[in-house]
Amino acid sequence: MGARCCFCFPHHLTFFLPASLRFTWHPASHLRTRRRPFANILSRSRSHSHSLDLARLPPMGCFQSKPAGPLPPNDAAALPTENPADPEAANGGDVAAADGDDKDAAKRAVPVFREFGLAELRAATKGFSADLIVSESGEKAPNVVYRGRLDGGRLIAVKRFSRLSWPDPQQFLAEAAGVGKVRHKRLVNLIGCCAEGDERLLVAEYMPNDTLSKHLFHWDKQPLPWEMRLRVAYYIAQALDHCNAENRKIYHDLNAYRVLFDEEGDPRLSSFGLMKNSRDGKSYSTNLAYTPPEFLRTGRVIAESVIYSYGTVLLDLLSGKHIPPSHALDLIRGKNILLLMDSSLEGQYANEDASKLVDLASKCLQFEARDRPNIKYLLSSVGPLQKQKEVASHVLMGITKATSVLPTILSPLGKACSSMDLTAVHDILLKTGYKDEEGAENELSFQEWTQQVQEMLNTKKFGDIAFRDKDFKTAIDYYSKLVGMMSVPSATVFARRSFSYLMNGQSELALRDAMQAQVCMPEWPTAFYLQALALSKLGMETDAQDMLNDGATFEAKKQNSWRG
Repeated sequence: MGARCCFCFPHHLTFFLPASLRFTWHPASHLRTRRRPFANILSRSRSHSHSLDLARLPPMGCFQSKPAGPLPPNDAAALPTENPADPEAANGGDVAAADGDDKDAAKRAVPVFREFGLAELRAATKGFSADLIVSESGEKAPNVVYRGRLDGGRLIAVKRFSRLSWPDPQQFLAEAAGVGKVRHKRLVNLIGCCAEGDERLLVAEYMPNDTLSKHLFHWDKQPLPWEMRLRVAYYIAQALDHCNAENRKIYHDLNAYRVLFDEEGDPRLSSFGLMKNSRDGKSYSTNLAYTPPEFLRTGRVIAESVIYSYGTVLLDLLSGKHIPPSHALDLIRGKNILLLMDSSLEGQYANEDASKLVDLASKCLQFEARDRPNIKYLLSSVGPLQKQKEVASHVLMGITKATSVLPTILSPLGKACSSMDLTAVHDILLKTGYKDEEGAENELSFQEWTQQVQEMLNTKKFGDIAFRDKDFKTAIDYYSKLVGMMSVPSATVFARRSFSYLMNGQSELALRDAMQAQVCMPEWPTAFYLQALALSKLGMETDAQDMLNDGATFEAKKQNSWRG
């Protein structure tokens, strides 16, 4: 029998009645607990800075009542269908192919672009601590990049510009918003910005596996394999092609520092290079020996300059070291290709493939901009060189992939929670309503309620209105009153109060309510996802990942039952 909420049809009306008039039903055999006892999570959290004060927690309504068994699934339509496996998609093929619908799928994988408050970013970077600087030039760089962590647990990269870089805050915000609209899985996507006082900050996805510069010039364990270098060339060409299609034809200062590797080991192009600087593209930060000739003549970057810079990246990939283009072209003209090639790659590549890449580099480095190839030519040249598409990037690179066993079938809520997109979580909880508990849509069709039941419904109504309007403190008050009135608890009420606590900065209480929701409905993915959010807020990343995995597992289980 499915879990029944107290807002249902007349055959559940007895649950509203006073104790003297109610019959007792106790399906203890239907209640299944998690494989990890709740007490273990609570006790483990005490070892963290956000220890739980159990005395402050609300009554455990779910544990005091007579819970029903798990709810049969009734929202299959909310879940996307699984797409056939595709080697190119697995390794980050084009967005439409990888996600099975359209390019907007990539945008859903990262938070919506927004304007951050300076206080939020200062907290995320621990006051712009020098210990969190990740830009390879450290504090010496004119624009420093920090690693940060938002309240929801998401890691971010924060680029802090020098005070004079963007004197006009509105120009900065407008340019950042434009770049923020360009989303692609080959880009390190921009997710926000900040312009307060003299501060000008960009916020992007965090890439945990270093830059191309680090892997080419400062490697520790192994040099970057040939196949991975070819993949870098191809993926960056794809990123530039997408930017070109989005009318972002100018990429500033393309070099090995602008290419970063994500948790899968896939190379991505930093979105920071899409930002037109405050002097309208009149600066170039790299050594002048590597800058496009037209920049030296006019001080401006044009679309063909990007192709030239791409050629310098090809030289880096071929040689494994910084070689000025003029010197590299001398070697190429003298047919001294072996002197150009990275000696650590010996035996890894076919001479024909190396010659093709060298030839492409020389075309990109033509002195006259009009003689350089276009981006489509880059794609058609490096695409056929990809010989190991089926091998994941992290395998080629010999790095440990981030631990995650999330199945490919995730509901929108699962995706929102895995990306810590709290705005999307709220929207989904609001739209889902009480349908997972059945019958809520008919709650007001019966007029013969007792005064006690009518008061309960009014309390629920006011709580739902506050939740809808994002007045989370008021929602907590009404839902807390409602919990005290219910004889059979509602998992949805606990879920909504959990999220309200989360948005009110009370992560411990949010965790407790999410756990109560799970007891009410032991296989309800929403309960696991909300626990993951709360645990992440409390700094318990391993447990948060476990909860995400458990929620996704139950989603997959439900999907299989629907198909069967």
